[in-house]
Formats: sequence, structure tokens, C-alpha cells
Amino acid sequence: MTPSHYYRPRSRRGPRRLISDHLRGVTVEFYVSSDVFSPREVDTGTRLLIEHAEVPEQGTVLDLGCGYGAIGITLAKAYPRLRVVMVDVNPRAVELAKLNARHNRVEDRVTVLHGNLYEPVEGRVFDAILSNPPLAAGMATIEEIIRRAPQHIAPGGTLQLVMRKGANRALDLMKEAFGDARVALRKKGYTILYARKA
Repeated sequence: MTPSHYYRPRSRRGPRRLISDHLRGVTVEFYVSSDVFSPREVDTGTRLLIEHAEVPEQGTVLDLGCGYGAIGITLAKAYPRLRVVMVDVNPRAVELAKLNARHNRVEDRVTVLHGNLYEPVEGRVFDAILSNPPLAAGMATIEEIIRRAPQHIAPGGTLQLVMRKGANRALDLMKEAFGDARVALRKKGYTILYARKA
């Protein structure tokens, strides 16, 4: 189970270090820290979502629970006309995500906001919402992500989640919220779920 300190606000800070990777056809570098999720490398679930996400070449994407910004920053770098909004409840994650947006030279198209789930983006809609949700927060958090997603997605837009546990329950919730949903990929113990707003 994911340690809960990855998504709860913390006062202590771990030292930061730089990691690099090649994802979605671009080279990215991220400053990471022990007080954010997956500090050694981009984790498998996030990597799978980055590589297999269906995103528009232009438009606006929301990276919900962004951590240090791997999903949103990689997609912004891969698609120069894409705008990305990233949200996280952990102030340290927000700090690192902002730093990483600058470091990867996409800060002009990436906005990083601090807050819980959709609170910082109330009233806004997106062409896609992507998330590797914090399973340690429990199914209640995942349920909130799914149930509130339709009001933040433009017509034709999508919600895409990567799950390690609870994928069947999340798929049922997505079908309830969107009328339809599907498994886009099962690989390495992870499941990518996909729903489109009619």
C-alpha cells in the first residue's frame, strides 16, 4: 500500500535529487524527493498511463494528484500545443511540480495548483482528466474523483485512470458516472480505465 504521507500535507522536507527518463517520445527530467510518491523513478503505473493515454494534440488536460508532475509535464513536452493543469494536496509535490515545469521548459503551458482534488479547478472543464490516484487514500477518494469528473469534462472529453487495486469497482463507478467505460489496458498488474463524456 502507498504510504499515506505521499498525499497528506507534510512539514518535513526530504532532500531533492534529479532523475531522467524517456517517455512518450521525449526526454524528461524531474526533481524528486523522499516526501513525494515514487522518488527513485517514474513508477510503473504512471509510466503506463503516460505511454497509453489518449490525449488531444491541443486543448487542456487536468493531471489530478500530480505528484512531482510526471504525467502532465511529459504530455506538455510531447504536445507543444497542449495546456496542462496539475493539482496536488501535498505542498511539497506542488513545489516540485512547479520546479519541474520550469526545468523542462513547459512552464508557459503548465499551471500547478495546490488543493484537494477538484477544489482548485471548480467551474473549469477539461478535454481530458488523467490520474494515478492514491490508493492509500481509500476507495472513497477514488469514488469522488470519478463521480465529480463529468462536471469537469467538456463534451467528448475523457477520464483516464490507472489502478493497481480496485479496478473492477472503479470501472463500475465510471460506468455509473458516464453511462459507459472500458478497460483500455491491463499490464504488469495495472489497469488503465477509460470513459468518454457523451
